[in-house]
Amino acid sequence: MKSLNYKCVIFDCDGVLVDSEAISTQVMVDLLKTVDYHIDIEKAIDLFTGLALKDNFALVEKELGRKLPDDFEETYRALSFEAFQRDLKPIKGVHTLLDKLAVPFCVASSGPINKIKLNLKVTKLSHYFNENIFSCYQINSWKPEPDIFLHAARTMGFKPEECVVIEDSLPGVTAAKAGGFDVYALENESNKTMLAGVEVPVVMDMRALEHVLGL
Repeated sequence: MKSLNYKCVIFDCDGVLVDSEAISTQVMVDLLKTVDYHIDIEKAIDLFTGLALKDNFALVEKELGRKLPDDFEETYRALSFEAFQRDLKPIKGVHTLLDKLAVPFCVASSGPINKIKLNLKVTKLSHYFNENIFSCYQINSWKPEPDIFLHAARTMGFKPEECVVIEDSLPGVTAAKAGGFDVYALENESNKTMLAGVEVPVVMDMRALEHVLGL
C-alpha cells in the first residue's frame, strides 16, 4: 500500500487518539462487581473492546441470566466520564502526528458524540477535528458493520479506496475491511492478544504510523 496516495485518514478514538480503553474497562469491571459479575480487566479488554456498549451488556446479561439494572448504563457513563476527566491522556505522539498531517482527517467511533467530544477536549485534541466527528449512535449501526466508516468517508467527500482507517480493535479492523478500506492496526499492551493473527498491517506507535502516512 502506498501511503502517499491516501486522501483522507479516518481515526478511531479510544485506543488510537486517546488512551481510554483501560480506564473505561476498569470502570466497567468495578461496576459489574455490584451485580455479582466478576471478570479481570485483561479478559474484559479482550471481550468488550470495540463492541457497542449494548452488545457488551447483552453478553453480561446472557451469562448472568438476568437483566442489568435499568440505570446501569447511566451509572457507567457518569463514572467513566468522571474517570476520563481525571485520568485520560492522549496516545503518545498523536499531537505531533496530527500537526504534520496535511490531508483531511476525521474520527469515527462507536462511542456517543458527547463522549468523543469530552475525550478530545480533555486531551486537547478538539481543535484538530472540529466538526469532523462521527459516531455510530448517529447512524444506529455499530462495528463490526462498516457503516460508520462509509458514513465518515462519504461525508468527508471521499471513496473508501481513497481513505485509510486507523483502528485498535478487532471489530474496528473487521468493519474497515468490510467497507473496502485500507486499515492499519495500532498495537498496545492491552490489545496484543486481540490483534494476534489479524490480516492487516500492525504499527506499534505514532512514529511508525507517521512513516506509514509518509510524514
